[in-house]
Amino acid sequence: MLLGVNIDHIAVLREARQINDPNPLDALGICKFAGADQITIHLREDRRHIHDNDAKAIIEQSPLPVNLECAIDEEIIDIVCKLKPSRATLVPEKREEVTTEGGLNLNTYYTKIKKAVKKLHDNEIEVSLFIDPTKEMIELSSKLKVEWVELHTGTFANVYAMLNSNLSQTHHSIEELELPKKVLKDLLHKSRKDIKKSAALAQELNLKVAAGHGLNYQNVGLISCIKTIEELNIGQSIIARSVFTGLEKAIKDMKDLV
Repeated sequence: MLLGVNIDHIAVLREARQINDPNPLDALGICKFAGADQITIHLREDRRHIHDNDAKAIIEQSPLPVNLECAIDEEIIDIVCKLKPSRATLVPEKREEVTTEGGLNLNTYYTKIKKAVKKLHDNEIEVSLFIDPTKEMIELSSKLKVEWVELHTGTFANVYAMLNSNLSQTHHSIEELELPKKVLKDLLHKSRKDIKKSAALAQELNLKVAAGHGLNYQNVGLISCIKTIEELNIGQSIIARSVFTGLEKAIKDMKDLV
């Protein structure tokens, strides 16, 4: 299975002090040497971590393909077309969110997404849609004639964490934390089943399948064993582990698991 390493959180650390160190560009060679298959970055509208000059330098200098996540905002799409990454992954985006929550609503934004997809294809950029794992979203993705879908694994990851860790330091609601273990186990089974069924349907419709969001060293095995998923994009957990082990080992450890 392919591993895309999201290096946004290197830029998050830099922006915490608003200086020029650490530079996400320094991670490129380490990612390749450690066995990563792709670099993933997210150019957000508010530029909270990756900046335009980061994206330009990473795309120009990366020894690995670059997957650039972005909103469907016209100005952002224009920038992506100029940067020409290997792939653009269209994601939902809210300025107030901590991280991307949930998949792109293809029904609500169908016309706008279709326009963005055409523009990216006209510029010879492969397109992926970050979507919730449902039959409807898979079928709409096929209709939009994109090459990839990336299945949102956030629900799966959140439920897994509720079952297997102390969530007192997270943003989850008290109601969620108080769910009985049996209910959580049922939710975990359902969320993984939804991912597996959606991946199989996507493959039937000739869509390549990636997955990501909230995946870490503890839960990734339950997703990486789904044969119809070709690629996982993982960032925060790898960068967090690298603080203690170094980036090369953190990537190699994850690569061994997937």
